[in-house]
Amino acid sequence: MGEKKGKVYLVGAGPGSIEYLSLRAYQLLGNADVLVYDALVDASLLDLVANNCLKLDVGKRGGKPSTPQNIINQILVKYCQEGKQVVRLKSGDPFIFGRSAVEINALRKEDCEFEVVPGISSALAAPLLTGIPLTDKVLSRCFAVFSGHEPNNLEWEALSKIDTLVILMGGRNIAEIVKRLQQHGRSQNTPIAIIRWAATAQQEVWMGTLETILKKVSGINLSPTVVVIGEVVGLRSFLEFETMYLRNPLKRALHSKKMAIHETEKSRSTHSQAVASKNLQLPLNGKTILVTRATGQSSEFKKLLSTSGANVIEMPALEIAPPSSWEALDNAIANLADFHWLILTSVNCVDYFFERLIARGKDIRALVNTKIAVVGEKTARSLKKRCLQPDFIPPNFIADSLIEHFPEALTDKKILFPRVESGGREVLVKGLTAQGAQVLEVAAYQSCCPQGVPPSAELALQSGAVDVITFASSKTVAFFYELAEKIFAENTEDTKSSLLSHCLEGVCIASIGPQTSKTCHSLIGRVDVEAQEHTLDGLHQALIEWVANCSQN
Repeated sequence: MGEKKGKVYLVGAGPGSIEYLSLRAYQLLGNADVLVYDALVDASLLDLVANNCLKLDVGKRGGKPSTPQNIINQILVKYCQEGKQVVRLKSGDPFIFGRSAVEINALRKEDCEFEVVPGISSALAAPLLTGIPLTDKVLSRCFAVFSGHEPNNLEWEALSKIDTLVILMGGRNIAEIVKRLQQHGRSQNTPIAIIRWAATAQQEVWMGTLETILKKVSGINLSPTVVVIGEVVGLRSFLEFETMYLRNPLKRALHSKKMAIHETEKSRSTHSQAVASKNLQLPLNGKTILVTRATGQSSEFKKLLSTSGANVIEMPALEIAPPSSWEALDNAIANLADFHWLILTSVNCVDYFFERLIARGKDIRALVNTKIAVVGEKTARSLKKRCLQPDFIPPNFIADSLIEHFPEALTDKKILFPRVESGGREVLVKGLTAQGAQVLEVAAYQSCCPQGVPPSAELALQSGAVDVITFASSKTVAFFYELAEKIFAENTEDTKSSLLSHCLEGVCIASIGPQTSKTCHSLIGRVDVEAQEHTLDGLHQALIEWVANCSQN
């Protein structure tokens, strides 16, 4: 058998949100062995690669430390020659100020196979997503796209005569650009729009003229931005593109307080997608859903929601880490032969137990005389990836069901139960013990609250852009409440107990099951959707049914 031949794919990631990624790019990311990506690539795209894919951040953002181009070239050649499928992921389109020609030249010199996959450039997407047409029968017969990185090298006399100008990488030189255009005859009343973080939840727009814009953006970091200059900018208010709406007085107050520093509008990044896919009738089309699973564990659920048309924003409300001590688990692993059953109630339990088993010099053969019970299909799938079939899966995917339907008498049975270090439910241990089992609980991992909230999630919550918040465990509810309290505390005079009920008015609270719902009621005050099947698939289906019911009422 011949050696596997490597190939490098130079892929355009589009302007930002995953919704604007091409199908070809999506397929390549899923099959990548190595991902080499730039700083402006949306973080959600990194979840599309396999867990064993090597991810290399090479920077390439103006004004920030980045990997030298010759090193990037060497990385691409190295992994290609090792037979890897390498995705070189660039924001926008790879041939619009993307240095792809340099990388292709390096690949050709080493006889490396490559393919270029186009992407939507922010030069086109940013104006569209803010309601600015680049051409118009009367106002704009042509447009030009150029980089504002080196204004001294541009032909300003020629550029000033073009109807519409689109400038990438011009934020740091905006004052010089404005000056040069006026020096070469462009009217000071010419409309201008500056669009920052286009096609993402952080998108912001500043509107003005060549005379007024510098005052409006004074002291603001304009990176990354797309600048549009020309009379067509004035059509934005005439066309009345949908902008991010605020659904109650408290949210409007929060938004006004936070954004009073400058005139800005937040464009809904899903607008273009909603229009384009309307005829497809995707069941979650146009809904913005905040996912609060553990860090690194939301990709599968996110794919489900995105495939159904939702705009997904991740807010990890849980961090998983090793236990404070391995001693108890190590002792249990040393005596596995003494246990009749091993109970695993989550993917985290599976991962940490078997990683520790291997670390202690053992493998799955150590479980030859021990039966395994799991809670949930996803836990079962995780176990099967380790070449093990569970001996028992309860029908309702919850711990209570495991006790009720356990397949054999528990009297004098020794059971090993690796679990979260603190904060887990006691019902399983109490139920098994009540039926005569001897249960040994050992800490396999610990869960804690993240230190902060991603800017996109914070902005979406404060501005009222979120339609649904999903919770897959009681701990995500508790930690979300803790994080949200920090976000909203300085913006309201309400007491802590009523805080989220005000701030989340009109937002659907979706729970994976009864125990999670109980915590939602306790902290948030309500649950709007509960999955009948207590799995992520079940939660996904429950949201589809909720949207369908809302549209009928």
